[in-house]
Amino acid sequence: MSENPRYKDNLIVNLTFEFSLNIMAFSETLNELKKYNLSNQLFRSGTSIGANVKEAQNAESKADFIHKMKIAIKEADETEYWLMLCKHSKDYPDTSEILEKLISIIKILNKIIGTSKTKK
Repeated sequence: MSENPRYKDNLIVNLTFEFSLNIMAFSETLNELKKYNLSNQLFRSGTSIGANVKEAQNAESKADFIHKMKIAIKEADETEYWLMLCKHSKDYPDTSEILEKLISIIKILNKIIGTSKTKK
Protein backbone atom coordinates (compact mmCIF):
# COMPACT_ATOMS: atom_id res chain seq x y z
CA MET A 1 0.00 0.00 0.00
CA SER A 2 3.09 2.16 0.15
CA GLU A 3 2.46 3.24 -3.46
CA ASN A 4 -0.62 5.14 -2.23
CA PRO A 5 0.75 8.52 -1.09
CA ARG A 6 -2.11 8.95 1.40
CA TYR A 7 -0.80 6.03 3.47
CA LYS A 8 2.93 6.28 2.75
CA ASP A 9 3.84 7.00 6.38
CA ASN A 10 1.03 5.03 8.05
CA LEU A 11 2.78 2.07 9.67
CA ILE A 12 -0.31 0.10 10.72
CA VAL A 13 -2.03 0.47 7.34
CA ASN A 14 1.09 -0.76 5.57
CA LEU A 15 1.77 -3.60 8.04
CA THR A 16 -1.78 -4.92 7.87
CA PHE A 17 -1.82 -4.67 4.07
CA GLU A 18 1.41 -6.70 3.87
CA PHE A 19 0.00 -9.13 6.43
CA SER A 20 -3.11 -9.61 4.27
CA LEU A 21 -0.86 -10.51 1.35
CA ASN A 22 0.92 -13.05 3.58
CA ILE A 23 -2.43 -14.49 4.66
CA MET A 24 -3.54 -14.80 1.05
CA ALA A 25 -0.39 -16.75 0.18
CA PHE A 26 -0.67 -18.94 3.28
CA SER A 27 -4.33 -19.65 2.50
CA GLU A 28 -3.32 -20.75 -1.00
CA THR A 29 -0.79 -23.14 0.55
CA LEU A 30 -3.53 -24.55 2.79
CA ASN A 31 -5.81 -24.95 -0.23
CA GLU A 32 -3.08 -26.89 -2.05
CA LEU A 33 -2.96 -29.20 0.98
CA LYS A 34 -6.77 -29.52 0.79
CA LYS A 35 -7.20 -27.81 4.17
CA TYR A 36 -10.11 -25.79 2.81
CA ASN A 37 -12.08 -25.10 6.01
CA LEU A 38 -9.15 -23.66 7.92
CA SER A 39 -7.97 -21.80 4.83
CA ASN A 40 -11.34 -20.06 4.47
CA GLN A 41 -11.56 -19.11 8.15
CA LEU A 42 -7.99 -17.81 8.19
CA PHE A 43 -8.46 -15.88 4.95
CA ARG A 44 -11.56 -14.10 6.25
CA SER A 45 -10.20 -13.13 9.66
CA GLY A 46 -6.65 -12.41 8.48
CA THR A 47 -7.60 -10.04 5.68
CA SER A 48 -10.30 -8.40 7.80
CA ILE A 49 -7.62 -6.93 10.10
CA GLY A 50 -6.30 -4.66 7.37
CA ALA A 51 -9.74 -3.91 6.00
CA ASN A 52 -10.87 -2.59 9.39
CA VAL A 53 -7.65 -0.62 9.91
CA LYS A 54 -8.11 0.95 6.48
CA GLU A 55 -11.74 1.74 7.20
CA ALA A 56 -10.72 3.38 10.49
CA GLN A 57 -8.65 5.90 8.55
CA ASN A 58 -11.89 7.55 7.45
CA ALA A 59 -13.76 7.23 10.74
CA GLU A 60 -16.52 9.71 11.45
CA SER A 61 -15.31 10.36 15.00
CA LYS A 62 -12.67 9.31 17.51
CA ALA A 63 -15.16 6.82 18.98
CA ASP A 64 -15.76 5.36 15.51
CA PHE A 65 -11.98 5.14 14.94
CA ILE A 66 -11.49 3.29 18.24
CA HIS A 67 -14.43 0.98 17.46
CA LYS A 68 -12.98 0.01 14.06
CA MET A 69 -9.54 -0.57 15.57
CA LYS A 70 -11.13 -2.77 18.25
CA ILE A 71 -12.79 -4.82 15.51
CA ALA A 72 -9.37 -5.13 13.84
CA ILE A 73 -7.84 -6.46 17.06
CA LYS A 74 -10.71 -8.93 17.50
CA GLU A 75 -10.03 -10.21 13.99
CA ALA A 76 -6.32 -10.38 14.84
CA ASP A 77 -7.11 -12.49 17.91
CA GLU A 78 -9.23 -14.84 15.82
CA THR A 79 -6.46 -15.07 13.23
CA GLU A 80 -3.98 -15.90 15.97
CA TYR A 81 -6.26 -18.75 17.04
CA TRP A 82 -6.38 -20.27 13.54
CA LEU A 83 -2.62 -19.89 13.13
CA MET A 84 -2.01 -21.55 16.51
CA LEU A 85 -4.23 -24.45 15.45
CA CYS A 86 -2.05 -24.86 12.35
CA LYS A 87 1.12 -24.61 14.41
CA HIS A 88 0.05 -27.35 16.81
CA SER A 89 -1.62 -29.66 14.29
CA LYS A 90 -0.01 -32.48 12.39
CA ASP A 91 0.35 -32.05 8.62
CA TYR A 92 -0.03 -28.26 8.61
CA PRO A 93 2.66 -25.81 7.47
CA ASP A 94 4.74 -23.88 10.01
CA THR A 95 3.18 -20.59 11.09
CA SER A 96 6.00 -19.19 13.24
CA GLU A 97 6.98 -16.38 10.88
CA ILE A 98 3.44 -15.20 10.17
CA LEU A 99 2.59 -15.41 13.89
CA GLU A 100 5.53 -13.11 14.69
CA LYS A 101 4.17 -10.54 12.25
CA LEU A 102 0.71 -10.85 13.75
CA ILE A 103 1.98 -10.38 17.31
CA SER A 104 3.69 -7.15 16.21
CA ILE A 105 0.44 -5.95 14.64
CA ILE A 106 -1.52 -6.78 17.80
CA LYS A 107 0.94 -4.81 19.95
CA ILE A 108 0.68 -1.79 17.65
CA LEU A 109 -3.12 -1.97 17.56
CA ASN A 110 -3.25 -2.14 21.37
CA LYS A 111 -0.97 0.90 21.58
CA ILE A 112 -3.08 2.84 19.04
CA ILE A 113 -6.30 2.02 20.92
CA GLY A 114 -4.78 2.94 24.28
CA THR A 115 -3.35 6.20 22.98
CA SER A 116 -6.58 7.11 21.19
CA LYS A 117 -8.59 6.59 24.38
CA THR A 118 -6.36 8.92 26.41
CA LYS A 119 -6.14 11.76 23.87
CA LYS A 120 -8.49 14.64 24.55
